Amino acid sequence: MVGFIIRVLIVALGLWVAAHIVPGIHYSSDEDLLIAALLLGLANAIVRPILVVLTFPITIITLGLFLLVINGLMLELVAFFFHGFQVHDFLAAVLGAIVVGLTGWVASWFIGPSGRVEAYRR
Repeated sequence: MVGFIIRVLIVALGLWVAAHIVPGIHYSSDEDLLIAALLLGLANAIVRPILVVLTFPITIITLGLFLLVINGLMLELVAFFFHGFQVHDFLAAVLGAIVVGLTGWVASWFIGPSGRVEAYRR
């Protein structure tokens, strides 16, 4: 459970960074940001795998770049269902998805699969 909460906080951090960097992404309050992060996690767990399977040929042809479009669609989906988080256009959604993905990637260097901060020693 701790790992899940840490992952939601990492996504919320990514959304916060995206809202400050990417024009066109806004949120109303910190609580709305946490709810949007939770909804994005649910959308990525339920809807995204279906879209990835359905668009597999396009993903192969574009050498995986179409996954950026799918990630942008997930942000648009969260903004559509939750009014405390707004994404104004599709370009902002794709750029925001890139920022959220990079934030999660950097955070995964420090957070292990169990959700604990890990230190590696040689």
